[in-house]
Amino acid sequence: MSYIESVQRKIIPAEELDRMIAFCRFKEYKIVLTNGCFDIIHRGHIEYLAKARGFGDILVVGLNTDDSVRRLKGNGHPLQDQNSRSLILASLSFVSYVILFDEDTPYQLIKKIQPDILIKGGDYKPEEIVGFDIVQKKGGTIETIELVDGYSSSSIIQKLNGI
Repeated sequence: MSYIESVQRKIIPAEELDRMIAFCRFKEYKIVLTNGCFDIIHRGHIEYLAKARGFGDILVVGLNTDDSVRRLKGNGHPLQDQNSRSLILASLSFVSYVILFDEDTPYQLIKKIQPDILIKGGDYKPEEIVGFDIVQKKGGTIETIELVDGYSSSSIIQKLNGI
C-alpha cells in the first residue's frame, strides 16, 4: 500500500463508521473525539490536535462538510474543499480517523460514536460544548485545550487580505 493510500484509509465514509467504532470498542481503545472546520491548518491546530491525541488511544476528527462550513461561516468559505481538508488532517500522524458530518453541529456524530473523551478548545466551557450531555451520560469526560495565542484561520485570512 502506498503512503497516500494509507492516509486516505484514515478518512472514514459514513457507511463504514459502525465498523470502525466496533473495531475500536473490541480493541478497548479509548476514543477521543474533536471536531471543526480546519480550513487553513496552522500551528494552533497542530498543537491542539496533538494534545487531544494524548488523551486517548484513538483520535477521531469530525470535519464539517463544505455545505456545513458555508452555513456556519458564510459564502467564501471554506477556502479548501472537504476532500483537501480531510486529506490534510488524515496525513497527521496523531489523527487516527477523519469523518465528515453535514449538520451544523456534531451532535449526531457524537451520539453515534459515543466517545470516551470529547475535546474542544479552551474558549468553551465544558457544559456549553455540543454533546456534553451524551458524553457525561456515558460516563466519559469533556476536556478543553488552551488555544495557542496568535494563531487562527481568521488572522491568516486577514494577513492575506492585507488587513
